[in-house]
Amino acid sequence: MRKRKSELKVKLIPLGGLGEIGKNMTLLECGEDIIVIDCGLAFPDDEMPGIDVVIPDMTYLKENRDKLKGFLITHGHEDHIGALPYALRDFDVPVYGTDLTVALIEHKLQEMHVSNRTLTVVKPGDKVSLGCFEAEFIKTSHSIPGAVALAITTPLGVILHTGDFKIDLTPLDGQPIDINRLAYYGSKGVLCLLSDSTNVERSGNTQSEKEIGKTFEHYFDIASGRVIVASFASNVYRLQQVSDVAIAHDRVICFAGRSMEQIVAYSRNLGYLNIPDDRIVKVDDVKKYRDEKVCIITTGSQGEPMSGLYRMANASHKVNIGAGDTVIISASAIPGNEKGVSKVIDGLFEKGAYVVYDRNADVHVSGHACREELKLMLHITKPKYFIPVHGETRHLMTHARLGLNMGVPEENVFVLDIGDVVSFSKKGAARAGEVPSGSVMVDGSTNIQDAVIQDRKQLSGEGLVVAVITIDKHTGKQIAPVEMISRGFVYMKEADELMQGAAQALSPEIARFAKEGKENYSNIKTAVKSRLRSFFKSNTKRLPMIIPIVIEGEQND
Repeated sequence: MRKRKSELKVKLIPLGGLGEIGKNMTLLECGEDIIVIDCGLAFPDDEMPGIDVVIPDMTYLKENRDKLKGFLITHGHEDHIGALPYALRDFDVPVYGTDLTVALIEHKLQEMHVSNRTLTVVKPGDKVSLGCFEAEFIKTSHSIPGAVALAITTPLGVILHTGDFKIDLTPLDGQPIDINRLAYYGSKGVLCLLSDSTNVERSGNTQSEKEIGKTFEHYFDIASGRVIVASFASNVYRLQQVSDVAIAHDRVICFAGRSMEQIVAYSRNLGYLNIPDDRIVKVDDVKKYRDEKVCIITTGSQGEPMSGLYRMANASHKVNIGAGDTVIISASAIPGNEKGVSKVIDGLFEKGAYVVYDRNADVHVSGHACREELKLMLHITKPKYFIPVHGETRHLMTHARLGLNMGVPEENVFVLDIGDVVSFSKKGAARAGEVPSGSVMVDGSTNIQDAVIQDRKQLSGEGLVVAVITIDKHTGKQIAPVEMISRGFVYMKEADELMQGAAQALSPEIARFAKEGKENYSNIKTAVKSRLRSFFKSNTKRLPMIIPIVIEGEQND
């Protein structure tokens, strides 16, 4: 029996992107229908040794897989599409995005060997119906082409999700954010606004991409040798701007780095990058041109160890940077990457290069709205309820206060954690519990549990000690001296006395093998670990990981 409208509820459930940077993912649920906005990843920090990527916990989605109608993607950055290959292994539902976004998703699916999935290209202004939801894609401005906001019509009203955006009225592609369409929904009534919080701490307005064109022109004017520009591969507008300046200075252009080459290929094919074929050269052909005729655009603006810029700075690339080169790092360091970026910059200076970066020149503008733009978004959409998204806790709290200042009632502003549920009904909106949520760490193709990460951290911090105990398989008596092996704990050649003392400390436990028999070997091994932990803690103030190994043999007569 169909529920009356007064009983209908629309649930909003963030599974990522709140209280953190990255792995953006939000669910909307109404009756027997669920849609998902974005499905991104985050990159590991220093506390996650060996981890490749971090993705949202999708337990709730798996528990409700029969309700899932599709994924709506706001743009093609990794923190919005990176977890899709993992999700689409489990869910065979359609994915909707603009042309470049879908091209990047398709490539990721191929890399992860996920096939036969429905990827649908939409354009701004298009609408799609998924169960009880209808979503309209609205043109916005960001640092990658094809970024959109989503106006999702539900049985209770419109939920507007900005995606990542800024209000750039003079974008390089000549297509500014569709303020009129956003204002249209504001005039009709927006039930809830979910808005990008990344730059809420910055006052004023975000610079237009055009503003840094003069900076590039200046450094190309004064460069006497090669110009190497490091940028995010996905910042296609930046790539176009640098290419235009390079061509105006009669330089050929070489794109270096696998992700850079892929983005350039997709963007040229779709018409987002316009560079004559005869101005692009391969890395192997750069040496054919005089240095003052070369511009190299590469990955590595974040100091990534395997990136083009990093390898160029460390003489492990076909193009190595040296005296006479001008290097422009056209990006700001993402929080957590500062050390890596500084290390690369220092290495470039040591090589004799002239380095231009965000501390000494205007070489980068953000793709996210600053405070005045966020206020304008609140003003034109006039939401009844407001939920800040895409940011760490301080960003969300600051954005929430901004919403209050713009007239949203305090009881209508929700600062959420991932897993929280907000339920909308005809009576209003309220928190309605939580669902399973968190982070899933991926190492290669394997999901890694927290216990494994703790083991890796202990190994990296304290090292490993292996105690090899050899006993007679018939009697359980010790038949050989205990062999102590250390890796990353102490230097064995200088720790003979310590290791001999550790072996001797095990005598009471080893004697138990003969007394208690095989049925109690597991408990005895636990006692061995405990005895060694106490011994090393007392003698070294450190706690290595301890692995006891019991070898059964036969005593020679």
